[in-house]
Amino acid sequence: MNKRYRIKRNSEIDAIFKVKKVKGDSYFAIYQSDDSEATNFRFALSIGKKYGNAVARNLAKRRIRMIVSELEKQFLKNKMFVIVVKPQVSELSYQDMKTKLTVLFKKSKLTENENE
Repeated sequence: MNKRYRIKRNSEIDAIFKVKKVKGDSYFAIYQSDDSEATNFRFALSIGKKYGNAVARNLAKRRIRMIVSELEKQFLKNKMFVIVVKPQVSELSYQDMKTKLTVLFKKSKLTENENE
């Protein structure tokens, strides 16, 4: 995953949270906003310390980044979003994570309507 797709500044993340456009389930929540001057989508990850130890949190972040990179071509170009990971995600396998996130991305209208 190329780093140009990541949101690093806290001010940008806070601005996305203030818009309050959110979709979620018991595993993930996706906050989103529009960025009219962007040439590609950008995202950030938020995972709390209640999730587990650092090893488990880093594993979850690596898996989510991999899922986003696999779906990279489907995302709309002018979107910014933050994926909030809830502690129940530790029960999921990689394939279940991918399924849940794909459904949430479609619900949030972050991806184009393509048949897989």
